[in-house]
Amino acid sequence: MARIVITGGAGFLGSHLGDALLARGDEVVAVDNLVTGDTRNIEHNFGNAGFSFHQADVSNYLWVPGEVDAVMHFASPASPIDYLEMPIQTLKVGSLGTHNSLGLAKAKDAKFFMASTSEVYGDPLVHPQTEEYWGNVNPVGPRGVYDEAKRFAEAMTMAYHTHHGLDTRIVRIFNTYGPRMRPNDGRVVSNFIVQALAGDPITIYGDGTQTRSFCYVEDEVRGFLALLDSDINHPVNIGNPGEFTIAQLAELVVEMINSSSEVTYHDLPTDDPMQRKPDITKATELLGWTPEIQLKEGLERTIEYFASL
Repeated sequence: MARIVITGGAGFLGSHLGDALLARGDEVVAVDNLVTGDTRNIEHNFGNAGFSFHQADVSNYLWVPGEVDAVMHFASPASPIDYLEMPIQTLKVGSLGTHNSLGLAKAKDAKFFMASTSEVYGDPLVHPQTEEYWGNVNPVGPRGVYDEAKRFAEAMTMAYHTHHGLDTRIVRIFNTYGPRMRPNDGRVVSNFIVQALAGDPITIYGDGTQTRSFCYVEDEVRGFLALLDSDINHPVNIGNPGEFTIAQLAELVVEMINSSSEVTYHDLPTDDPMQRKPDITKATELLGWTPEIQLKEGLERTIEYFASL
């Protein structure tokens, strides 16, 4: 049994990760300032002796009493709506928050696990994206606050690994979806499902030909645990390589819900990537991980969740 700190532990991914760690017998300390996280995501664990929650902003000094075996840094706004509304907080949690979380791991002689993102690839000029690709990011564009925060966080993590000898992991997360997504978070899966359930127009930005690869949260978390338990210090893509256009996703959601929603088209946001697909060779060969839940099955579970709200 390990004692693991999860920053952003009340968020979408952090809460599912906490559940998976608890299920295998680990102890979880969730830290979250609840700016985008929600205690409703973790309240089912409040009676678990192996779980504790601390409301705190990791951009400030971070300390957790007692032994810690791993620090998993998931704290950050992660949807365009959030980081466009909170650009400075996003930059701070990627820089100061990462530094503070690394400092905790170093002080506790613990593993450090950095939740990075496919956004480090920007609007990629290489397809599919391998971990060796350095990316095509506009540092002064509206999305740069998130992209560059994560790129800095990766650089800081590797500096602690090479300079301090800290045992580190870096996961590059591709579009993940599932229960506990916020209905108004602005991500394409939740947007389309909420709109289709209400019979509202489906809003596609651009002409719908841009592509994304969608990984169901259960698969994504399995990948996190495989990477955490490995000895791989360099970045690893964890995502589903199935590639769909945004128009295809909209059509599938409308069909599955049998919705009366009509698709509408709007201007593409600045620097919005046209293609996104992970090369998961490293995850498959080094971790033995591949996604198992295909898009339609994952959408069924996610639609059921949103319909219950």
